[in-house]
Amino acid sequence: MTWLNLIVLAVIQGITEFLPISSSAHLILVPCLGNFPDQGLDMDIALHLGTLAAVMLYFWRDIWEMLAGVWAALRLRKTPGGRLALHVVIATIPVVICGLAFKDMVATAGHSIAVIGWTTLVFGIVLYVGDRLGLTVRRTEHMKLPDAAIIGIAQAIALIPGTSRSGITMTAARFLGYERGEAARFSMLLSIPTILAAGALAVRDILALHQPLITTEAIYAAGLSFVTALVTIALLMRWLKSASFTVFALYRVGLGLALLAAAYGVIPGFQRCLALAAG
Repeated sequence: MTWLNLIVLAVIQGITEFLPISSSAHLILVPCLGNFPDQGLDMDIALHLGTLAAVMLYFWRDIWEMLAGVWAALRLRKTPGGRLALHVVIATIPVVICGLAFKDMVATAGHSIAVIGWTTLVFGIVLYVGDRLGLTVRRTEHMKLPDAAIIGIAQAIALIPGTSRSGITMTAARFLGYERGEAARFSMLLSIPTILAAGALAVRDILALHQPLITTEAIYAAGLSFVTALVTIALLMRWLKSASFTVFALYRVGLGLALLAAAYGVIPGFQRCLALAAG
């Protein structure tokens, strides 16, 4: 893998993992940027480890409070951190169940430009509607178990490529009336166990294939995705203090239309380019 390929993958992963714009919709564009080969499972793990480290560093206080809350719960004491940890666990259960049940189906859908185009477009519109209609009166400390379950079900839908895990969980939270920053905060905390679970499955697959798990390229990729993701998270949280999700929704609509145009042959040259990603 060339340095250009590695940098492009790490930057795209770092930017799109936490923005509500779908990382899979962007990663499918990578072959259009150059004659890049498939990055392989080890690189996928490295990229996700970088973004995982970034979100854990940015929200280290929340993570510490959740861990302290779990310890308090074991001693039959209720704390805000313990409730937050419980909500994260409840919201993670649906995606774990669906991920194990529909793993092969999801992998097949990931090779369909049309599927990614439609989900990018449709859920971009849903994001806009949810952001416009949702109130901004609730914070994570107001969350109830049904809210966590609804957001968790929404996250499971994101197994369909192009939906965007961060996008649909933020959308669900906005429909439920959570402030934009709080919707993003819970979505990112929810990404931690999700990325860990996906990474564990990928490690299992690599070990089964007897491939090297740690390489120099993987270390560099993890570092680059970490830095990019950390900057992206900080900028998004600052943005949401005074702005809405509209710009992301409009971007998704434009990207979705472009992917659909390629999928259905409206842009023949672009279609051939994206066919490289479909394999």
